[in-house]
Amino acid sequence: MGRPRETSDEELLSSVRSHSPAGTSEIADEVGMTRQGTQKRLDELHEQGKVNRKDIGTVVVWYIDCE
Repeated sequence: MGRPRETSDEELLSSVRSHSPAGTSEIADEVGMTRQGTQKRLDELHEQGKVNRKDIGTVVVWYIDCE
C-alpha cells in the first residue's frame, strides 16, 4: 500500500473558503482526509489565525472572514 497523499494547508483553506461556513466532515470529504485528521489540522490553522471556528453544540463550523 502506498503512503497517503499529503494535504496542504492551502487545500484545506481553499475548501473552507469554497464552503464557508463548513463543518469538519464536509471539509474532510472534499480533501480526502479523516474527520479526526482534518479537525487537528484545522485546529492548527485556527491557532495560526488563518481560519475561524464557531462551536454550535457538538458541531464545529469553520469559516474565513472576508478581508
